[in-house]
Amino acid sequence: MAKRGGFPGGGMGMPGNMNNLMKQAQRMQRQMEESQKELETKEFTAKAGGGAVEVMVSGKKEIVKVVLSQDVVDPDDVEMLQDLIVAATNEALRMADEASANMMNKMTGGLGGLTF
Repeated sequence: MAKRGGFPGGGMGMPGNMNNLMKQAQRMQRQMEESQKELETKEFTAKAGGGAVEVMVSGKKEIVKVVLSQDVVDPDDVEMLQDLIVAATNEALRMADEASANMMNKMTGGLGGLTF
């Protein structure tokens, strides 16, 4: 009588290779979660306007702090101040994204877009 379905050479359980693969995937998932928590505690700071505006964001991509030089606060040119805040914020967020991408690359070790 021929066997139907299942894995070649296996009984009712998972064969050794599949079991090892599952354990590795679970270990990688735990490591990714730990790394993500660590990333969320980091802060990324960017400046604009020669340091007149400084924005700090967390790894959670939340603005933590905005520091403005008194020189940049010009009631007649509010638009420039707004642009500098946006520029510094976007750069700090880009830095946080880059750190997250680097962490993912280290974790996946070149799995090339393989998702779980």
